[in-house]
Amino acid sequence: MNRTSHGRVVAEAEDDATIIGKSALEPEQFAAIFDRHAPYIHRYLARRLGRAVADDLVAETFLVAFRKRQQYDPQRRDARPWLYGIATNLVGQQRRDELREYRLRRVLSVERDEASHADQVAADVTAQALHRLLAEALAELSPGDRDVLLLIAWEELTYEEVAAALAIPVGTVRSRLNRARKKVRNALGETNPSTVSEESPSNG
Repeated sequence: MNRTSHGRVVAEAEDDATIIGKSALEPEQFAAIFDRHAPYIHRYLARRLGRAVADDLVAETFLVAFRKRQQYDPQRRDARPWLYGIATNLVGQQRRDELREYRLRRVLSVERDEASHADQVAADVTAQALHRLLAEALAELSPGDRDVLLLIAWEELTYEEVAAALAIPVGTVRSRLNRARKKVRNALGETNPSTVSEESPSNG
């Protein structure tokens, strides 16, 4: 048995679908879904929009999920792709904020480069330059391509999970990912995107 931060005891063997099903009659059960997944959703939103916006949107993500809990497909034992889908839809309502975040990262990267040539090794300067290029590349992607790339690269969802999250066919996931990867690789030249820390998409 596992006790959540809200004081309820939930069997560790219970999957998300079971908990969500119970929450239809016992709404307080849904808090276990928040306990289980909120850190991951917050991380995803913070990477895309910055922490200040993420703090608000993570709460909104779970509020939307709670309201839609009776529509949840019980065949999906893990609710995280569903939650990523809701969060991504909210990001879609904040596209201007997302582009502003990438542009801010690009500007900050330039400022760090200019201020640190004298006291940083060449590798550090190169990494900052790659971050800037990556921010530019992400800002240039179409919203759909960016959603797929970041769900796979940052959150490590499978093609099938991304398809479920975004309500698109797996074939569309593959085509969007291939297109996005090509654009990012072109922006980074010969550099493997997976070598750039945190904000970098991986090749996996």
